Amino acid sequence: MMKKVLILAANGQIARIVEQRLLTEPAFQDVALTLFLRKASRLAQLAENDRVTLIDGDITDVASVTKAMAGQTMVFVAVVDHDANNRLTRNVIAAMQATGVKRVLFTNVLGLYHEVPGEFGRWNEATIGSGMASARQSDALLAASGLDYTTLRLPWLNDRDEVTYSVTTKDQPYAGVSGSRQSVADGVVRLIADPNAYNRDSIGIADPATQGQDRPVY
Repeated sequence: MMKKVLILAANGQIARIVEQRLLTEPAFQDVALTLFLRKASRLAQLAENDRVTLIDGDITDVASVTKAMAGQTMVFVAVVDHDANNRLTRNVIAAMQATGVKRVLFTNVLGLYHEVPGEFGRWNEATIGSGMASARQSDALLAASGLDYTTLRLPWLNDRDEVTYSVTTKDQPYAGVSGSRQSVADGVVRLIADPNAYNRDSIGIADPATQGQDRPVY
């Protein structure tokens, strides 16, 4: 039986790594992808793949999200909701509740719970600024939704050709300041492979070797 995964904001850099791995690795031959993005033509190279459905749409349009959601097994939201009214999070929740889809992986930022210590934690909070309020509200909305969610708290990202990371949970100090996009994508792929992991939890993903730095490591 095919596992159907909907990726919202499917043209993002991490999303594209996830897509490439799901479509090429033998372990995921039972996964079909619905890729939802503005200007679906940007992923035209995947249009002929019989495991891919491309949808041109906007996450702020709840009707489009609901239509794309029908029949999915899992959802990966590959964008942080910095909208002042949290339209992205509210639309995803509403669409999932309307269609009976339960499992969602939702991208967010580090520092939601003041879990990033020291000088870097202060810099991170100041740099994200007003966007932190909507990020925190996105996480709170998910936690109250009744859905099987995992909040993915991402580090400051780099394009290093490596998969090196550790996972921390909500009540643990965040370990590291930076990490590669490949590492985050690996975390997402592992959750797609094992959807029971970190269910109704919030996880931090970062390279622990960058712990103690006071600015991102590129």
